[in-house]
Amino acid sequence: MRGPVVGILAAALVGNASPSWIGRFSNPGAPPDPWRTIAYPGERPTRYRVAMVAGRAALEATVDGSMALMARPITVDLTRTPVLCWRWYVDAPVAKADMTKKSGDDYAARMYVAFDMPDSALSGSTRLKLRMARGMFGRHVPDAAVIYVWDNKHAVGTARKSSYTDRSQLVVAESGAGRARGWVSERADLAEDFARAFKNQPGKPVQLAVAADGDNTHSKGRAAFADIHFVARGEPCAS
Repeated sequence: MRGPVVGILAAALVGNASPSWIGRFSNPGAPPDPWRTIAYPGERPTRYRVAMVAGRAALEATVDGSMALMARPITVDLTRTPVLCWRWYVDAPVAKADMTKKSGDDYAARMYVAFDMPDSALSGSTRLKLRMARGMFGRHVPDAAVIYVWDNKHAVGTARKSSYTDRSQLVVAESGAGRARGWVSERADLAEDFARAFKNQPGKPVQLAVAADGDNTHSKGRAAFADIHFVARGEPCAS
Protein backbone atom coordinates (compact mmCIF):
# COMPACT_ATOMS: atom_id res chain seq x y z
CA MET A 1 0.00 0.00 0.00
CA ARG A 2 2.99 2.34 0.42
CA GLY A 3 3.18 3.23 -3.30
CA PRO A 4 -0.45 4.43 -3.69
CA VAL A 5 -0.31 6.30 -0.37
CA VAL A 6 2.89 8.10 -1.34
CA GLY A 7 1.37 8.95 -4.72
CA ILE A 8 -1.75 10.38 -3.12
CA LEU A 9 0.30 12.46 -0.69
CA ALA A 10 2.52 13.77 -3.51
CA ALA A 11 -0.51 14.70 -5.59
CA ALA A 12 -2.01 16.50 -2.62
CA LEU A 13 1.17 18.46 -2.05
CA VAL A 14 1.32 19.49 -5.70
CA GLY A 15 -2.35 20.42 -5.69
CA ASN A 16 -1.80 22.66 -2.67
CA ALA A 17 1.30 24.41 -4.05
CA SER A 18 1.21 28.13 -3.39
CA PRO A 19 1.27 30.51 -6.36
CA SER A 20 4.78 31.24 -7.56
CA TRP A 21 4.73 35.00 -8.16
CA ILE A 22 6.72 36.52 -11.03
CA GLY A 23 5.20 39.97 -11.51
CA ARG A 24 3.19 42.08 -9.07
CA PHE A 25 3.57 45.82 -9.54
CA SER A 26 2.78 48.73 -7.25
CA ASN A 27 5.14 51.73 -7.19
CA PRO A 28 4.87 53.97 -10.27
CA GLY A 29 8.05 54.60 -12.20
CA ALA A 30 10.84 52.42 -13.50
CA PRO A 31 10.23 48.65 -13.51
CA PRO A 32 11.60 47.09 -10.30
CA ASP A 33 14.52 44.70 -10.07
CA PRO A 34 15.07 42.11 -11.43
CA TRP A 35 13.12 43.32 -14.46
CA ARG A 36 15.25 44.85 -17.21
CA THR A 37 14.95 45.85 -20.84
CA ILE A 38 16.38 43.63 -23.57
CA ALA A 39 16.73 45.78 -26.68
CA TYR A 40 17.46 44.52 -30.19
CA PRO A 41 20.31 45.89 -32.32
CA GLY A 42 19.09 48.56 -34.71
CA GLU A 43 15.56 48.66 -33.23
CA ARG A 44 13.89 51.54 -31.43
CA PRO A 45 13.03 50.09 -28.00
CA THR A 46 9.52 49.88 -26.65
CA ARG A 47 9.21 51.99 -23.49
CA TYR A 48 8.23 50.35 -20.20
CA ARG A 49 7.17 51.76 -16.85
CA VAL A 50 4.98 50.85 -13.88
CA ALA A 51 1.77 52.87 -14.03
CA MET A 52 -1.95 52.75 -13.27
CA VAL A 53 -3.75 51.38 -16.32
CA ALA A 54 -7.54 51.09 -16.28
CA GLY A 55 -7.56 51.05 -12.49
CA ARG A 56 -4.78 48.50 -11.99
CA ALA A 57 -1.07 48.93 -11.19
CA ALA A 58 0.75 47.28 -14.05
CA LEU A 59 3.82 47.13 -16.23
CA GLU A 60 2.88 49.40 -19.14
CA ALA A 61 4.42 49.14 -22.62
CA THR A 62 4.27 52.03 -25.10
CA VAL A 63 4.96 51.15 -28.73
CA ASP A 64 6.02 53.50 -31.51
CA GLY A 65 7.38 51.38 -34.36
CA SER A 66 9.45 49.73 -31.66
CA MET A 67 10.45 46.41 -30.12
CA ALA A 68 12.11 45.38 -26.85
CA LEU A 69 11.47 42.82 -24.16
CA MET A 70 11.00 43.59 -20.49
CA ALA A 71 12.45 40.47 -18.90
CA ARG A 72 13.44 38.85 -15.64
CA PRO A 73 15.03 35.52 -14.65
CA ILE A 74 12.73 32.90 -13.15
CA THR A 75 13.08 29.66 -11.22
CA VAL A 76 9.90 27.62 -11.58
CA ASP A 77 9.30 23.90 -11.04
CA LEU A 78 6.84 22.98 -13.79
CA THR A 79 6.19 19.61 -12.17
CA ARG A 80 4.57 21.48 -9.26
CA THR A 81 3.27 24.70 -10.83
CA PRO A 82 2.97 24.20 -14.59
CA VAL A 83 0.17 26.71 -15.21
CA LEU A 84 1.02 30.31 -16.07
CA CYS A 85 -1.52 32.96 -15.05
CA TRP A 86 -1.52 36.64 -15.94
CA ARG A 87 -3.64 39.65 -16.76
CA TRP A 88 -3.09 41.90 -19.73
CA TYR A 89 -4.60 44.95 -21.40
CA VAL A 90 -4.23 46.39 -24.90
CA ASP A 91 -5.60 49.54 -26.48
CA ALA A 92 -6.11 47.63 -29.75
CA PRO A 93 -4.65 44.71 -31.72
CA VAL A 94 -2.03 45.48 -34.37
CA ALA A 95 -4.17 46.07 -37.47
CA LYS A 96 -1.46 45.25 -40.04
CA ALA A 97 -0.08 42.19 -38.26
CA ASP A 98 0.26 38.80 -39.95
CA MET A 99 1.84 36.09 -37.81
CA THR A 100 2.59 33.98 -40.89
CA LYS A 101 5.11 36.53 -42.27
CA LYS A 102 8.21 38.25 -40.92
CA SER A 103 6.88 41.55 -42.25
CA GLY A 104 3.76 41.16 -40.08
CA ASP A 105 5.33 39.67 -36.95
CA ASP A 106 3.99 42.25 -34.48
CA TYR A 107 1.63 41.75 -31.55
CA ALA A 108 -0.32 44.06 -29.29
CA ALA A 109 1.01 42.03 -26.34
CA ARG A 110 3.23 39.01 -25.76
CA MET A 111 3.98 36.80 -22.76
CA TYR A 112 7.31 35.13 -23.46
CA VAL A 113 8.94 32.24 -21.56
CA ALA A 114 12.49 31.19 -22.48
CA PHE A 115 13.83 27.69 -21.82
CA ASP A 116 17.25 26.14 -21.41
CA MET A 117 17.61 22.66 -22.91
CA PRO A 118 20.40 20.12 -22.50
CA ASP A 119 22.74 19.63 -25.46
CA SER A 120 21.42 16.09 -25.80
CA ALA A 121 18.01 17.52 -26.75
CA LEU A 122 19.46 19.74 -29.50
CA SER A 123 20.70 18.52 -32.87
CA GLY A 124 24.07 19.63 -34.18
CA SER A 125 22.42 21.87 -36.75
CA THR A 126 20.22 23.45 -34.07
CA ARG A 127 23.23 24.18 -31.86
CA LEU A 128 24.97 25.79 -34.83
CA LYS A 129 21.94 27.95 -35.64
CA LEU A 130 21.69 29.06 -32.02
CA ARG A 131 25.38 30.05 -31.95
CA MET A 132 24.88 32.09 -35.12
CA ALA A 133 21.74 33.75 -33.75
CA ARG A 134 23.50 34.68 -30.51
CA GLY A 135 26.35 36.13 -32.51
CA MET A 136 23.87 38.42 -34.28
CA PHE A 137 21.34 39.19 -31.55
CA GLY A 138 23.20 38.57 -28.30
CA ARG A 139 23.40 35.90 -25.66
CA HIS A 140 19.73 36.32 -24.72
CA VAL A 141 18.56 34.15 -27.64
CA PRO A 142 17.12 31.09 -25.84
CA ASP A 143 17.36 27.41 -26.65
CA ALA A 144 13.58 27.44 -26.98
CA ALA A 145 10.63 29.68 -26.14
CA VAL A 146 6.86 29.57 -25.78
CA ILE A 147 5.23 32.90 -26.54
CA TYR A 148 1.57 33.67 -25.81
CA VAL A 149 0.32 36.50 -28.03
CA TRP A 150 -2.64 38.83 -28.43
CA ASP A 151 -3.13 38.54 -32.19
CA ASN A 152 -5.30 40.53 -34.55
CA LYS A 153 -7.19 37.78 -36.40
CA HIS A 154 -6.13 34.18 -35.78
CA ALA A 155 -8.34 32.04 -33.55
CA VAL A 156 -7.52 31.59 -29.87
CA GLY A 157 -5.54 28.36 -29.54
CA THR A 158 -3.73 28.74 -32.88
CA ALA A 159 -0.17 27.47 -32.44
CA ARG A 160 2.67 27.81 -34.92
CA LYS A 161 6.38 28.40 -35.03
CA SER A 162 7.64 31.97 -35.32
CA SER A 163 8.34 33.27 -38.80
CA TYR A 164 11.84 34.07 -37.57
CA THR A 165 12.83 30.83 -35.86
CA ASP A 166 11.49 27.34 -35.24
CA ARG A 167 12.87 27.62 -31.70
CA SER A 168 9.96 29.87 -30.72
CA GLN A 169 6.41 28.55 -30.49
CA LEU A 170 3.64 31.13 -30.79
CA VAL A 171 0.30 30.42 -29.12
CA VAL A 172 -2.65 32.77 -29.63
CA ALA A 173 -4.11 33.44 -26.19
CA GLU A 174 -6.31 36.38 -27.24
CA SER A 175 -7.39 37.69 -30.63
CA GLY A 176 -9.12 40.68 -32.11
CA ALA A 177 -10.49 43.86 -30.58
CA GLY A 178 -13.50 42.43 -28.74
CA ARG A 179 -11.81 42.52 -25.33
CA ALA A 180 -9.45 45.43 -25.94
CA ARG A 181 -9.45 48.39 -23.53
CA GLY A 182 -10.23 46.14 -20.59
CA TRP A 183 -8.26 43.79 -18.37
CA VAL A 184 -8.32 40.16 -19.51
CA SER A 185 -7.26 37.24 -17.30
CA GLU A 186 -5.39 34.36 -18.94
CA ARG A 187 -4.42 30.85 -17.91
CA ALA A 188 -2.11 28.57 -19.91
CA ASP A 189 -0.56 25.18 -19.18
CA LEU A 190 3.02 26.09 -20.03
CA ALA A 191 4.37 22.59 -19.41
CA GLU A 192 1.90 21.07 -21.88
CA ASP A 193 2.48 23.77 -24.48
CA PHE A 194 6.26 23.34 -24.27
CA ALA A 195 6.03 19.54 -24.50
CA ARG A 196 3.71 19.78 -27.50
CA ALA A 197 5.92 22.29 -29.32
CA PHE A 198 9.24 20.59 -28.66
CA LYS A 199 8.25 16.90 -28.83
CA ASN A 200 8.49 16.15 -25.11
CA GLN A 201 12.16 17.11 -24.95
CA PRO A 202 13.47 18.24 -21.54
CA GLY A 203 13.60 21.95 -20.84
CA LYS A 204 13.74 24.34 -17.90
CA PRO A 205 12.12 27.80 -17.88
CA VAL A 206 14.79 30.38 -17.08
CA GLN A 207 13.36 33.73 -18.15
CA LEU A 208 9.97 35.38 -18.48
CA ALA A 209 9.43 38.50 -20.53
CA VAL A 210 6.58 40.69 -21.65
CA ALA A 211 6.55 42.66 -24.87
CA ALA A 212 4.50 44.81 -27.20
CA ASP A 213 5.90 45.66 -30.60
CA GLY A 214 5.25 47.47 -33.87
CA ASP A 215 8.66 47.45 -35.55
CA ASN A 216 7.68 45.35 -38.57
CA THR A 217 4.37 47.09 -39.30
CA HIS A 218 5.48 50.58 -38.14
CA SER A 219 2.60 50.60 -35.67
CA LYS A 220 1.84 52.42 -32.44
CA GLY A 221 0.08 51.00 -29.42
CA ARG A 222 -0.10 50.46 -25.69
CA ALA A 223 -0.29 47.31 -23.57
CA ALA A 224 -0.03 46.48 -19.88
CA PHE A 225 0.69 43.36 -17.82
CA ALA A 226 -0.11 42.44 -14.22
CA ASP A 227 -0.42 39.60 -11.70
CA ILE A 228 1.98 37.16 -13.38
CA HIS A 229 2.30 33.88 -11.48
CA PHE A 230 2.38 30.09 -11.71
CA VAL A 231 -0.04 27.65 -10.07
CA ALA A 232 -0.63 23.91 -9.96
CA ARG A 233 -3.05 22.19 -12.30
CA GLY A 234 -6.48 22.27 -10.74
CA GLU A 235 -5.58 25.30 -8.65
CA PRO A 236 -7.29 28.59 -9.55
CA CYS A 237 -5.26 31.59 -10.56
CA ALA A 238 -4.82 34.08 -7.74
CA SER A 239 -7.47 36.79 -7.69
